Amino acid sequence: MSESSGWFDVRQRAKAFLEQRIYPAEAVLQGADKVASEAKLMELVVEAKAAGLWALGHPKEIGGQGMPFLDYVYINEVIGRSEYAQRVFGTYSLQDSLMLKQYASPQQQEQYLRPLVAGEICPSFAMTEPALASSDPTQLQTSAVLEDGVWRINGHKWFTTGADIAAYTTIMCRTEPEAPDHKAFSMILVPTDAAGYEIVRDTPLLGLNSGHFEVKYKDIRVPEHHLLGGRGEGFVIAQRRLGPGRIFHCMRWLGQAQRAFDLMCERLHSRSAFGSSLADKQLMQQHVFDSLAEIQACRQLTLHAARCIDSGDAARVEIGAIKVVGARMLHNVVDRAIQVYGAAGLTDDTPLSRMYRHAREARIYDGPDEVHIQSVARQVLKRYRDNGQGWDFGERDAEWAGAL
Repeated sequence: MSESSGWFDVRQRAKAFLEQRIYPAEAVLQGADKVASEAKLMELVVEAKAAGLWALGHPKEIGGQGMPFLDYVYINEVIGRSEYAQRVFGTYSLQDSLMLKQYASPQQQEQYLRPLVAGEICPSFAMTEPALASSDPTQLQTSAVLEDGVWRINGHKWFTTGADIAAYTTIMCRTEPEAPDHKAFSMILVPTDAAGYEIVRDTPLLGLNSGHFEVKYKDIRVPEHHLLGGRGEGFVIAQRRLGPGRIFHCMRWLGQAQRAFDLMCERLHSRSAFGSSLADKQLMQQHVFDSLAEIQACRQLTLHAARCIDSGDAARVEIGAIKVVGARMLHNVVDRAIQVYGAAGLTDDTPLSRMYRHAREARIYDGPDEVHIQSVARQVLKRYRDNGQGWDFGERDAEWAGAL
C-alpha cells in the first residue's frame, strides 16, 4: 500500500470491491451449502490479496500493511457493510493478532500469529459461560490445573465465535483459585482438535445460525507453554483485547447503518403511494432526517474515541459511550429502513432482516448496555467527587491532544 495514497484512495478501492465482488456473492456466502460458501469466500480472499486490500490494519512487523489507526477507522466503516467482509479483507483476526503480538511467546507467535495474519488459520476466543451472568466475569467457572507440566482444562463456554473454523481457541480459565478475583484467571491457547474439545452446537440467535458456538471442555490437556502471558493475567489480557474490539465493532456498525441508510433512501425514490413518490412524504422524510443525524453523531463520537486511543489514552469513557450509542443507533436506522420497505423489509429478500437481528445482538455482546452505562457514569461522577476537576468536554479534548 503506497504511503502517499492516503486512506481515501484505499477506502474507495475497498468500497468498489465490496459492492462489485462481495455483495453479489452474499447469497452463496450465507447459503446452506457450507462447502460452496467457504470456497466462494476463499476465492474472494485471493482476489482481495491481489488487489492489495488484505490485512490493512495489522501492524507491518507482523505481516500486515500497517495502516495508521485513525485511517483504519474509515476503512472499517466500509468493511462493516457486509458481515462477510471481515474475513475477505483479513480483518477478522485483528483483535487476536494484536493480543498475540503483545503477549505471545516467540514459539506461540510462530505457531499462531504468522499464519493468522496470513489468513492460513482463524482464531476463536472463549470467555462467556451459559450457567452464569458473564457480564461479571469474576464468576467464570472454567478451570485449568497445572499437573506435571500439563494444563488440564474443564468447563463449558458458549458464544465462542467461529469455533468451527478456528485452529485454536484462547480460553479464559480460573487457574489461581486462592488469588483475588481479578488475578485468578489466565489465558490458555488450545488447539480446537485437542482431545476433549467438544463443540455442542452452533447456537441459533433470533432464528439465525450465528457462528457463535457452545463448547464443552472435558479434561483437555495442553503443554504448560500454551499459557498466554503470565499466570493471573487473564483479566488484563481480556481488557486489552476487548477495548479495541469494541471500537472496531462501532466502526463496522457505522458501515451497517450506511448500507441501511442507502437502501432506505433508494427505496423512497423507487416507490410511490397515493399519487406521489414516497420520498415526498413528510413522515418518510422524518426517517431520513433522524437516521442522518444519528449516524453522523455516532460517527463523531467514534472518531473522537479513535483519536483518544491514537494519542495513547485508554479512552474508557469514550469507548463505553460509543458501545451503547452505536448499538442503539444501528438498531434505530435499520428499523426505519425496514419500516420504509414495508412487508418486504421483513423478508430475507433484502439484507435488512439479518441486519436487524445482528443489530439487536449488538446491545449485549462485549458487555451489555447496562454494564457500560454504569461504568461510564461512575467514571465521570468520580471526577466530581470532593470538588474534583469534573468532566469539562473541551478540557477532555486537550487531555488526549496533549495540551494539558
